[in-house]
Amino acid sequence: MSLILKQVRTHKYFLLFIFLFGYAQSIQIRFLIRRKISWYLFTPEAAVSTFISSCLFFSILLFLMKKWQKAPTFDIKEAFKIVSTSLVLYIVILKAFGLSISILFGNLERNFNSETLTHSLVGNFMDALIYGSFFLAYYYFQKNKNYQNQITIYNNALSENKINQLKAQLNPHFLFNNLNVLDQLIEEDKNVASDFLNEFAEMYRYVLEVSDKKLVTLKEELSFAKNYFSLMEHKYGNAFQLEIEQKNDIPVWIAPLTLQLLIENAIKHNLGTENNPVTIKIKIEDNIVVSNTLIKKQNLKLISGKGLQNLKEQYYLLSNQKIDIKQQEALFIVTLPLISFQKK
Repeated sequence: MSLILKQVRTHKYFLLFIFLFGYAQSIQIRFLIRRKISWYLFTPEAAVSTFISSCLFFSILLFLMKKWQKAPTFDIKEAFKIVSTSLVLYIVILKAFGLSISILFGNLERNFNSETLTHSLVGNFMDALIYGSFFLAYYYFQKNKNYQNQITIYNNALSENKINQLKAQLNPHFLFNNLNVLDQLIEEDKNVASDFLNEFAEMYRYVLEVSDKKLVTLKEELSFAKNYFSLMEHKYGNAFQLEIEQKNDIPVWIAPLTLQLLIENAIKHNLGTENNPVTIKIKIEDNIVVSNTLIKKQNLKLISGKGLQNLKEQYYLLSNQKIDIKQQEALFIVTLPLISFQKK
């Protein structure tokens, strides 16, 4: 009983539509027969009877669908087999019930003569086609909706798994690159190396905190980028300059470590000096533009480009938007879209 009530609550609007349609149909038929308006015209017993018989037909259809249906979406052959069999069973059940009632009350001749039987069979058949069409349309709409939801959930799960894989690649990348810097600093100046290590430990705590987040606020990421650049100054001094221009302070989101990766990319590929520094500029307007002047290192080892490719994939999965990367004669520019929805 509780299962039936649950189904009624779930499909209450469809069932209400069926009842109201049957009610309107009964009013129309009575008016066409009597050609006058009276209280009898609006009594609901015919609508209730139609509603009950329709629910019987729906139950037969649903039973056979669960038993015979194999395709996840609409299949015309399966639908024809189910509907035709349901129609036969429906009419047989109705007539068997009507026959029992007629015998019980002694109305067999009046209710089962050839004319009345033919008329009722045609009526039952037409009602089954009309209400069955409503049911099939509703059923396959709901089935397709659920199927699309499952596809969406599956795709979201794949995207989330892919994002987690990409982030898992970035975290060791950040760690190993900075350990290499620390190794060089230890040889050059142990005091500077000690300061670097303390600051790096604080920063890596942030990296671990955001490792399970798809997005962080732009404010958080800017703060982290500034701290990271300050860390790099231990090694490079004023050979690299960071400029940040922010014309608005709207609440937007960004993939973790995005700005840090682009700053690191500029430092890794270029050779700045105090007399001729590399300028890294972060400009925030309708999007985020990160640019750096080009003073390319000589005999630079072959770079895989995995960091930028990783970033491209993350942004496409998170926002369905692409990162624009351009290299001009004296400038390298990366344009990032702003993500204005909140993280989940």
